[in-house]
Amino acid sequence: MRSEIEDFKTGWYGISLGLKPDEIDQLIIALQELKKRKNHFHLRSDLKGSGGIGDIELYLQTEDKPSDLTIESNSKI
Repeated sequence: MRSEIEDFKTGWYGISLGLKPDEIDQLIIALQELKKRKNHFHLRSDLKGSGGIGDIELYLQTEDKPSDLTIESNSKI
């Protein structure tokens, strides 16, 4: 997996994640478990190099919290 941060110079940032085919399978399983067990999981860095994204936590958002991101895809979801 590879991550990149893009600074939009507006106070907003973009995050890109590149995944290998086997990592996509692992992510799908982790997301299915998240939905089923209502827990969380992490995408973690080895923290080597000059800095970047160290950790991304994915958790089940409760209905009382407003969303601030949406899923965009070229495919119909």
